[in-house]
Amino acid sequence: MYLSVQLSYYPLADDFKPVVKEVVKRLEASGLEVYPNRMSTQVFGEFDAVMAALADVMKWSFETHGKAVFVANFLEGDRRPRG
Repeated sequence: MYLSVQLSYYPLADDFKPVVKEVVKRLEASGLEVYPNRMSTQVFGEFDAVMAALADVMKWSFETHGKAVFVANFLEGDRRPRG
């Protein structure tokens, strides 16, 4: 099953930009299709791979940087941007 996710990440830190960039970088390294923009990051791939990558990056974030808020919208199917 293919999954489309819109993810917003809000680290509860004063210097948040480098942390957000690291989360995006880690998602990109997972091999999934990742499209970051100013408001959120879109992630696309097979369900199990997407969920595993999100679990890994969330765990890393909490262990490394402490409290943060993740907001995600999940949609079954391929909603990748068409260019």
